[in-house]
Amino acid sequence: MSSSTASQAQPAGHPDGPGARAFIGSFTSAGGRGVIAAAVDPATGALTVLDATDAVPDPSYLALAADGRTVYAVSEREEGAVAAFDLRLAKLGEPVPVGGGSPTHLALADGHLLAANYGSGSVTVLPLHDDGTPGEASCVLHHLGSGPDVSRQEGPHAHQVLPDPSGSRVLSVDLGTDSVRVCTLNTATGTLAVTSEVALRPGSGPRHLAFHPEGSYAYVVNELTPTVTVCRWETATGTLTPLSEVPLVPEGTEGPSYASEAVVARDGSFLWVANRGHDSISVLGLSDGGARAELRTTVPCGGHWPRDLAIDPAGRHLYAANERSGDVTWFDIDPGSGIPQRGGSVEAPAASCVIFG
Repeated sequence: MSSSTASQAQPAGHPDGPGARAFIGSFTSAGGRGVIAAAVDPATGALTVLDATDAVPDPSYLALAADGRTVYAVSEREEGAVAAFDLRLAKLGEPVPVGGGSPTHLALADGHLLAANYGSGSVTVLPLHDDGTPGEASCVLHHLGSGPDVSRQEGPHAHQVLPDPSGSRVLSVDLGTDSVRVCTLNTATGTLAVTSEVALRPGSGPRHLAFHPEGSYAYVVNELTPTVTVCRWETATGTLTPLSEVPLVPEGTEGPSYASEAVVARDGSFLWVANRGHDSISVLGLSDGGARAELRTTVPCGGHWPRDLAIDPAGRHLYAANERSGDVTWFDIDPGSGIPQRGGSVEAPAASCVIFG
């Protein structure tokens, strides 16, 4: 493990000390440092890099255990894997193969770690041991289908997997098939079963999904068109129903824009979406309990190619992981307008993900 702070004392915010902390994922193949630990100033949102490890190649997406003691990372390679680290970024055991290619997302659900494998268009379930480390894959669920964009949708590309707010269902978002699959997880066997597949507009390229805090609506970010699809979510039946599609950039905007991630305000008033190419953050107002979304404005993301967005646990600061400019920018959130105001940035080459513990 390499460290950017060689002090023997543990400062406030150190992963083993008091204070808030963040973890940043990055592409080692593009010059990134791997998994980075950073202290968070709760007043300003500023990040200070503390440690980093490149023990696993291309840890592009991270997830934190429910007890806050273990950091999980994908290894986004052709033969994909997941790895576990303690809060000092010491690797816990060896990486575990996911049985799929290029995993891009992780989530935790009822004692299991779930990985979305973009390259192979599949979702993997790995049971967690008592010590928090992942075991061998208990299920690899393969998606089927394609889309009209022959260069991007020649086959399935699972980009995200996550449990619904109740924890009773698992949803997987597939860019290649323009659909979201709703599944149940059998915790006894560690297997997924598809209960429905929800079709979105052909060619839209759904990438990620975020739920409204009240749990009745979800917002699907479309990568191949700069839009977000507002959906109703019925927990009791596990039914996802598309309602409307809302633009993420102003009409007449020139040049390509590829949306990457969505974050919903803690109080459900706003939705923020990162746009690569346009290099912006869209600010959408949410109303009618989350049923309606309206683009209010866009602001610069503070760098180039924002691959991920995250909000701090207090809901006061927004963070953009700007992959191609190699930095993470933080913003103060105006509680009235929802407009992010740039606070500063920290260098993080090939940054791809930010999570908080």
